[in-house]
Amino acid sequence: MDLHRRLGCSWLLGLALLPGLSAAAGKCERLVVTGSPDAPPYLWQDPQNPKQLIGASADLLQQVAKELGIKVDLLYAGKRSQALDEVRSGRMDMLADAPLTFNELENLDYIHPPLLENDYLVWTRKGSALVYSEAKDLHGHTGGLSEKSRMTPAFGTFAEQQLTLTRTANLTQAFQKLLLGEVEYVLAGRYSGMAAAQALGMANDLLAFEQPIDRPGLFLAVSHNSACNDPWLRGQLAKKMTELPASGLMEAALQRNIERWKAQQQQPPQPPVSAPKQ
Repeated sequence: MDLHRRLGCSWLLGLALLPGLSAAAGKCERLVVTGSPDAPPYLWQDPQNPKQLIGASADLLQQVAKELGIKVDLLYAGKRSQALDEVRSGRMDMLADAPLTFNELENLDYIHPPLLENDYLVWTRKGSALVYSEAKDLHGHTGGLSEKSRMTPAFGTFAEQQLTLTRTANLTQAFQKLLLGEVEYVLAGRYSGMAAAQALGMANDLLAFEQPIDRPGLFLAVSHNSACNDPWLRGQLAKKMTELPASGLMEAALQRNIERWKAQQQQPPQPPVSAPKQ
């Protein structure tokens, strides 16, 4: 009997090691993904279809999923905290733009490397006397930062202890304070700052120092409670994330979605669709 058991286990192990069978057993055919609804050009709510999220992160994930033969639905789940709750619970499978935080390691598997790196730059008015090459150059100067910004934990601690920052509800307000002279600089992402400046018509009034002050990653993060969370999926996604930087797809997706966001901001607001009268 023991011999039969051993032979049976060996046969099952041999099947598991066959590439085709192991991949087929682990393959997830559909992922329900969410993320921040207000973080252009990375992710934002589609004004034409508010149940969907669009942006550079969405485009890149769709491309990766297509190559893996997986269907991805990128859905709006509310504000960022609500989206995180949906993924923690397993009601949705993945976040498309998760910042790496130690607290969430109990709930999420982060795919390394990140889908995108969000370079935070120091933005000033053109003609400003501010000189910047490293973070300590900002000592004694008043800056602005959107409450929606997601910096690395290390930089967040440094900023709290060493910098004088005025928090604003969003990046638009931070840039407005900068142009009014109420702050001397704003910390904003390279591409989110570019998208906001262009949409607000401020692109000719602002400049950004090229040296990033912080580089938080935007990670794909799979819920521990997702039925799709298995070694095959995590391994395939990690492989694709490794290949992305050399593909040229990231820069193209970012530039395309900056223009997309800018075009949407220039369109007159559409009236809500009303139900037909009976």
